[in-house]
Amino acid sequence: MTNRITSLFGIDIPLVQGGMVWCSGWKLASAVSNAGGLGLIGAGSMHPETFKEHIQKTKAATSKPFGVNVPLLYPEMDKIMNIIVEEEVKIVFTSAGSPKKWTPFLKEHGITVVHVVSSAFFAKKCEDAGVDAIVAEGFEAGGHNGREETTTMALIPSVRKATSLPVIAAGGIGSGESMLAAMILGADGVQMGTRFAVAEESSAHIDFKKSVVELGEGGTKLALKKLAPTRLIKNHFFEQVHDAECRGASPEEMKELLGKGRAKKGMFEGNLDDGELEIGQVSALISKIQSVEEIVKEIKTEYKEALSGLDKLKF
Repeated sequence: MTNRITSLFGIDIPLVQGGMVWCSGWKLASAVSNAGGLGLIGAGSMHPETFKEHIQKTKAATSKPFGVNVPLLYPEMDKIMNIIVEEEVKIVFTSAGSPKKWTPFLKEHGITVVHVVSSAFFAKKCEDAGVDAIVAEGFEAGGHNGREETTTMALIPSVRKATSLPVIAAGGIGSGESMLAAMILGADGVQMGTRFAVAEESSAHIDFKKSVVELGEGGTKLALKKLAPTRLIKNHFFEQVHDAECRGASPEEMKELLGKGRAKKGMFEGNLDDGELEIGQVSALISKIQSVEEIVKEIKTEYKEALSGLDKLKF
């Protein structure tokens, strides 16, 4: 396939692996890139030196394009951005902040910039800021979500109308059929997080991966709305958060409950009771842990079969 996303990134299929904290290290990013998609290193859970190491290891493991995902609220942003330039990273996805501050800096260094949004309003802001493409992420997604709580099916057509930029759909997408559906709605490509979070190459703890593939419908829920809305697996920590929110706990109380290292404890160290377990609703459709190669092959087959079946839907 050749379209605006494959041409922009120099990849074979318009499929991006989400840059997830505690899941998206060099092994996952390089495997996705080698399979024809765009692998992303998730900088959000890495200290600067660790981030640099993962970039270098990704370079050694693939000759294909790859990128990094950088939450703009990261406390050592100057160091992260300097490492990106020094290591000659060509593609940067930014999130959790305004694209206005860092996009000019990245563009000055010849870097392709993509920003994650949850509304058509912010899609327009991104275009004004000079980004090259947009990830429009619906409320089904795992981890941090937009406060609008707009679902992917409603969000993609809205963003498509609001901007002329290439649009990458995210949130609730984990198969070839959902990839095709998103593109029919107006997306130029898709980003999948949850599907790759449980890949063999993901750096997440095996117990976390097993818990994800065992989830059914309703196994996740949005929480932490007074801080940053986050989709979590329902566990002991989630129940604590839910109870606190129901009794009207203040943002300060919620921060104290969240503490430090809660996501690392859950997703990276495998504490399924007291850890913060971020994953998307599409987890209910994932039944096994697979290699990236198997996942991408399956997605491509599903996409082609779904595409060939569209003739049956003609009026």
